[in-house]
Amino acid sequence: MVGALRITVALASLASASACNAAPHTMSPNDPASPLRLERKIALPDVAGRIDHLAIDPHGKRLFVAEYGNGSVDEVDLPGGKVTARIKGLHEPQGVAVLSDGQLVLACGDGSVHFYAAGDLREIATLALGDDADNVRIDPRNGHVVVGYGSGALAVIDPRSHRVVSTLSLAGHPEGFRLIGSEVLVNIPDLGVIVAADLDVGRVKASWPTGLHRMNFPLAIDPDGKWVAVAYRLTAALQVRDLATGEVRSTRSACGDADDLFVDRDRFLLVCGAGHVDVSSTTQSGTVSIRVTTAPGARTGLFVPELMTLFVAAPAQRGAGAALWVLRTE
Repeated sequence: MVGALRITVALASLASASACNAAPHTMSPNDPASPLRLERKIALPDVAGRIDHLAIDPHGKRLFVAEYGNGSVDEVDLPGGKVTARIKGLHEPQGVAVLSDGQLVLACGDGSVHFYAAGDLREIATLALGDDADNVRIDPRNGHVVVGYGSGALAVIDPRSHRVVSTLSLAGHPEGFRLIGSEVLVNIPDLGVIVAADLDVGRVKASWPTGLHRMNFPLAIDPDGKWVAVAYRLTAALQVRDLATGEVRSTRSACGDADDLFVDRDRFLLVCGAGHVDVSSTTQSGTVSIRVTTAPGARTGLFVPELMTLFVAAPAQRGAGAALWVLRTE
């Protein structure tokens, strides 16, 4: 709890105005006082273009990186700190997940969903959902794979038969979504709404307008099931809403071009393509966030609580090759 206590004290000491007006305190990940400490960078050789989502295997030793612009997925050996395998020839790989048995699941921009064997990454099945298969989540209740795609739907796939078992229809393309039991919270930025639905019944229960804030991409759910946090790109903000009613509890300023959001104990970790990770309190909305510098375009990441580590994917730029930043969060 030392890290959580340190960030709480640091944020409280910096608070001097409301979060909407106060400038964040910017720090380097090499600063000893930073809540995120750069442990190392793992090179992603010969990777060009935008990098999308990340996933880790159940044993925490391999991390997979969806390289959207490069048409590839890299397998990164974390203990060894290097890329050990690459899947090539993909069309805009976006969402990625690893099942409990080690199967790799990949969703691509052409609407295809691919399944690969745990050991040798041999392709064992492919599904065609239609268009723009994007974020992927694993339902912890039954191991089903949930994929957002097309002009508005979530597909529920049985990973044993590799077949779609049900579909939840939505009014627009789903971006970030999270599961909590049979409930699913979905960001639909094209319509400026957050949707609450029942995945088992296949029915939308509520739709919450985002108002003046638009481009709602990532979201995170309170582990205790009381609130949902949503990050916006226009204008850049982090908002907390009541999970039951959708009522806005608080809104604070945030870094730009947000694409991934995580909860680490009593703090938010917001990964932004503007080249920062915002660290802010989940309980004290009036405190100033600490903005940890990463790299321009590094908009996606993965927080692994068991490793106390935030992985951030930085694309190649200005002579520097693409790399995976390993940031310790304790």
